Amino acid sequence: MPTRQRVRQFLEHRFVQRAVIALIVVNAVTIGCETSAYLMERAGGLLHVIDRVALAVFTVEIAARLYAYGREFWTDPWNWFDTVIVGLALIPASGPTSVLRALRILRALRLVSAVPSMRRVVGALLTAVPGMASIIGLLLLMIYIAAVIATKLFGEIVPERFDALPTSLFTLFQIMTGDDWGNVAQEVMEQKPWAWVFFIAYILISTFVALNLFIAVVVNAMNDAEPSPAEVRAQADIEALKQDLAAMNAKLDQLLARAPQAQLTANGRTHAD
Repeated sequence: MPTRQRVRQFLEHRFVQRAVIALIVVNAVTIGCETSAYLMERAGGLLHVIDRVALAVFTVEIAARLYAYGREFWTDPWNWFDTVIVGLALIPASGPTSVLRALRILRALRLVSAVPSMRRVVGALLTAVPGMASIIGLLLLMIYIAAVIATKLFGEIVPERFDALPTSLFTLFQIMTGDDWGNVAQEVMEQKPWAWVFFIAYILISTFVALNLFIAVVVNAMNDAEPSPAEVRAQADIEALKQDLAAMNAKLDQLLARAPQAQLTANGRTHAD
């Protein structure tokens, strides 16, 4: 067996894949522990060793995959993703690039490429981007229109929230998320009691309509996503069963076609006798 084939089989082995996933999780935990001064004081050396070992393993894994798959390695977008994530960690984090130390936690994103179910979720989200972009555009348009109206109507009453268009946009975005919108509405209603009409209409349109449409697009993309391995196996079993039934029906048709001929032959022999 060629060496590349053996390396590929080794990398695709379930135990190796699970070991890589476990190492990604452990590395993510250790990087998080480095944010604690208490843990760094008592186990900082161990955390740094685990981080360097994990980085070395990830680098070797990428190199092995590049050797095993050759040019096919670059045809998979997830391989590009893993290479960029590991490559960022290899840049020396000192001087102007010291900010890259904070980006080491991006290695945890390798779970997305290592776990097939996560890959399907991300793939579904990417396919939903055109639909989501349309809904986001509609939502931004509604927020902009509402912000202009709120600035005109409530700017003089509550200037700290609606004195200018940027302030109104931020306030309405806060209301759309459901954060403290009752107090905002109450401040305005103390001067204009009818203002509840504006806030309720805005919340119904922005939160209960636009955001739910956003969720509907994502859910629809998830339903249209690539089936799981279990679903693929089930579909293969169904197709095999259909083929077996078709073969049985063909044999039955042949037997039924031969039955009249056999009957005629038997009747002819009876008359001859």
